[in-house]
Amino acid sequence: MQKLNPDGSSGKSWGEIDSKPRRIYVYDTTLRDGAQAEGVSFSLRDKLLITKRLIALGFDYVEGGYPASNDKDYQYFHHIRELPHGATQIVAFGMTRRKNVHVEDDPALRTLLACQLGLVTIVGKASAFQVARVLQTTLDENLNMVGDTISYLRKHGCRVFFDAEHFFDGWKEDPGYSWEVLRTAAEAGAETVILCDTNGGSLPEEVAQITAEVVSRLPVPVGIHCHNDGDLAVANTLAAVDAGAVQVQGTINGIGERCGNADLISVVANLAFKKRNRYSVLSFEAIRQFTDLSRFVYEVGNLNFRPQQPFVGKSAFAHKGGMHVSGVNRDTRAYEHIDPAWVGNERRILVSELSGRSNIIARIRKYNLQNEDILAEKILAAVVAKEAEGYQFEAADGSFDLLVRRCAGLFRPHFRRLNYHVDIRPDFVEGLRTEATVELEVDGEVEHVVAKGDGPVDALDRAFRKALLKKYPNLATMNLVDYKVRVINFEAHTAARVRVLIESQDQDEVWGTVGVSENIIEASLLALMESYEYKLSKDEDRTKNGGTSGGESQELAETVSPSSPAETG
Repeated sequence: MQKLNPDGSSGKSWGEIDSKPRRIYVYDTTLRDGAQAEGVSFSLRDKLLITKRLIALGFDYVEGGYPASNDKDYQYFHHIRELPHGATQIVAFGMTRRKNVHVEDDPALRTLLACQLGLVTIVGKASAFQVARVLQTTLDENLNMVGDTISYLRKHGCRVFFDAEHFFDGWKEDPGYSWEVLRTAAEAGAETVILCDTNGGSLPEEVAQITAEVVSRLPVPVGIHCHNDGDLAVANTLAAVDAGAVQVQGTINGIGERCGNADLISVVANLAFKKRNRYSVLSFEAIRQFTDLSRFVYEVGNLNFRPQQPFVGKSAFAHKGGMHVSGVNRDTRAYEHIDPAWVGNERRILVSELSGRSNIIARIRKYNLQNEDILAEKILAAVVAKEAEGYQFEAADGSFDLLVRRCAGLFRPHFRRLNYHVDIRPDFVEGLRTEATVELEVDGEVEHVVAKGDGPVDALDRAFRKALLKKYPNLATMNLVDYKVRVINFEAHTAARVRVLIESQDQDEVWGTVGVSENIIEASLLALMESYEYKLSKDEDRTKNGGTSGGESQELAETVSPSSPAETG
């Protein structure tokens, strides 16, 4: 049995490690601390949806909010009682009684009891500086506020966690007082005391040393709650666990006040995969759903994904440099610290002018092509030529798929653009009227249609669909989900070329397509046309292959002649 206590103190403590992994409890505060992030406002339905997802994954604790602060959180706790919790415990958040107010007269505490959950988290100041300058009360009164609140809740049948706010800063300034706050909370009946790095400025070695000392002296379990102002919240959380903390608090994707909280995605993944012989956390089945969980919370919170987010970001296992791809092809451990499937993510091979043949081969290997070396050279040359014009294929997997088909001589265009026109003019009724006219050749017949839209891209999209749906009704299942514009040669000012990247989706997948032109409408149209062609091509593949997923054409899987001409289409 190994001690983690640096002072060598004797006696069994929560910092000891037995031969079997020590259980670490995961406490999610996305719905309360995460909701304090700039730009985040969860509705009641949002909060319930996220709670259901966390319950399904077996999170130990979900903090639902602060019911005394607003009606939405209060309603949440009434709705949540009707939701099956499984092994997950729902927690209500509150504060110590007000200064100089009798505990029974504090309406916020009565509201906590009205939630009838049986488990609450109470936050209280653990810093002498905070007590004097922010609370503007005496040190003794703050101790009384902590003790009275916890005792009152315990007397009424509630279990209590105590969040020691500003603990690490307080300890570094006046460790004696910060210890008194912890001791008071434990003696009053708090079953776990959570050490908070509220300002997010502590270093891992400080967190480890202080946590270890607290663990060796405090008679109840210790948790850790870190903010990310020094970009160290995950590192500090792991340091505290190594020092004996048994509960980790944080948010999904690290959202939260200022720079955010510890990202539970990274905390749990590191504990599960890097420290699995020492600790046990959530099940591996749950962790395999982390990428979906991450993106679900981003979507519900109406936030942009972070491509470079560790473990679950779109770029977390993306390889661009030819040497990297070559290494991964030989052994994935060459440039990946874990198997991306462990967290529900996937490996991506990026294609650009920096790519070598190994990148191209890795990307087209799924097609089981023969003569792939010769075809790879042709594709690489096409990529370099297109990127010289301003194209990029890293996020345009749909356009890259079509480029492969063209280079292999297997692309069959489903329509031909003959003409188009977009008219934008003021309208007395509509304010600004946008109308698109398109003329297409579809299966030998000319379609000439007009459609209105909310803008030029929307009008073009509606007009193209109107012309194509008669022949290709499956386009009705596709819709545009994102649209991005980037100026390429900004030194040309208003004559600069622009790159438009469009993300589309159907019931099966999301794909990107790209268009480039000096005219933003033309660039948008090129990207839209690519998106239609990708959708129609992959659906045809699916039909030919008996219902398998799109993008892996039976035609592409057959022998490709190295002399096959690339069709521009």
